[in-house]
Amino acid sequence: MITDTPGEARPGEARTVEQKIAMLRELFADAAEVGRTALENVLSRPASDASRKPPPPVESAGRIGSRLGKFSELTIIVPLAPGGARRLRAFLRLFGGNLAGADDVGTVHDMRFVFLDNDTKLLFATAYDGEWDAYIDDFATKIPDFLDIIDSAWEGWPGVRSPQPQDDLAEHQVTAEGWYVADDQTVAETRRLRRLGAAVDEFLDKVGE
Repeated sequence: MITDTPGEARPGEARTVEQKIAMLRELFADAAEVGRTALENVLSRPASDASRKPPPPVESAGRIGSRLGKFSELTIIVPLAPGGARRLRAFLRLFGGNLAGADDVGTVHDMRFVFLDNDTKLLFATAYDGEWDAYIDDFATKIPDFLDIIDSAWEGWPGVRSPQPQDDLAEHQVTAEGWYVADDQTVAETRRLRRLGAAVDEFLDKVGE
């Protein structure tokens, strides 16, 4: 069973973990058997698993959204304007579905565009470095026309040059309750390491000639 290792958790923290486990079991009491069994399997993992240093908690990305370490997430679900799905899909296909223009922002790890409910809604999800306000400001100043082309597919998008485009974005954003990040390198750090690796490879090739 998951237990607290002596000396690694204060009594108050141990009680909190036990309370959370008890609450989970209560919530899963009327779940499907497969869910109840899976929960018990997870809770019965060796104490050594539970005694490892816990991962950093998911925090706020600023105005809205979740942040984990150096990275933040943004997830938006919006109603699409008439013809919006057709226009946005055609724009994305112009780039082969890969909107590499986001490289100009310099902090974007990934972006996903998913059309839902017979093209009446759009799910947009992205992971980025830093906090929410700086990220939105970078989009608004570095690739404003890309942002307006994409977001004009939404119902009621006021335009990135409107007084407060951040308000409209935040209105449709849904904060992630859970999130996992495998890497701890920012986009800038990843690119720097890639350049360093390329330089080392070039040097070794010259030495070997």
